[in-house]
Amino acid sequence: MAGANAAMAPAVPEQAEAPRQPASALTKRIASAAVMLPLALAAWWMGGAVFAMLAAFAAYFMLREWLRFPGEGPKSLHLTYFWMPLLLALGSMADGRADWALGLLAVFIVLLPVLQRQRPLWALAGAVYIGLPCLCLVWLRGHPGDGRLIVLWLLAVVWATDTGAYIFGRVIGGPKLIPVLSPNKTWAGLGGGMLCAAVTGGAIALLGSAPGHELPWLLLALFSALVAVVSQAGDFFESGVKRHFGVKDSGALIPGHGGALDRLDGLLFAAPFAALGMLLWGDKLWP
Repeated sequence: MAGANAAMAPAVPEQAEAPRQPASALTKRIASAAVMLPLALAAWWMGGAVFAMLAAFAAYFMLREWLRFPGEGPKSLHLTYFWMPLLLALGSMADGRADWALGLLAVFIVLLPVLQRQRPLWALAGAVYIGLPCLCLVWLRGHPGDGRLIVLWLLAVVWATDTGAYIFGRVIGGPKLIPVLSPNKTWAGLGGGMLCAAVTGGAIALLGSAPGHELPWLLLALFSALVAVVSQAGDFFESGVKRHFGVKDSGALIPGHGGALDRLDGLLFAAPFAALGMLLWGDKLWP
């Protein structure tokens, strides 16, 4: 009877498959990097107009995010208008026409506040904050002292700074740097970032040296440590802007990473500093 009851009982359905969990932040970061990194590396390797175009598109998205911080995004037509002089400036710099590039950059800096009438001073700050570093990057890529290696050094130093600051800050902890701007950054993290940047800069100098063309690895290591400080200042600056406007990320352009400004904030400060160093001491840093 028990067997009959068992046979008459309704079949117990198999356990439903658990719904798939959304991809983790790490998975999204890796997938984004897998798509973007080869494109960025190809542009870096080719240089010239290709690298200038990459810088121009990065500037385009950073400008959109910057102008949206106050909650008043630019109209698409206005965005195109003020972006074109910057595109031409970057192309001129890639072509070796620094005079034209600086003139067009000045047009861009003046034009952006005129077209973005709601907050002209905010637009002016964004034009300088984003336009000048992009121009400096293109200038560094065309530097006669092996621009390809110089840009690789700069990107590697900024990346090493962020990585070292994160690891040393998490492992050592200790007093905070500027908690009102970024509550998680510590003095230990800054020291770790400087150390990793110095090691990276010195290593690139040693690996990039050729017989009869030795790079001053110690001097470049010291300069890399200074670049690390400036890069961290850029990170603090963007963190302060986001806290002021009460936003977590500058945008959602890059899955798992946030906006373009979130990824490039340190580089926006480091690139002009590196360019200034090359102008003043280029024959010593990169003979």
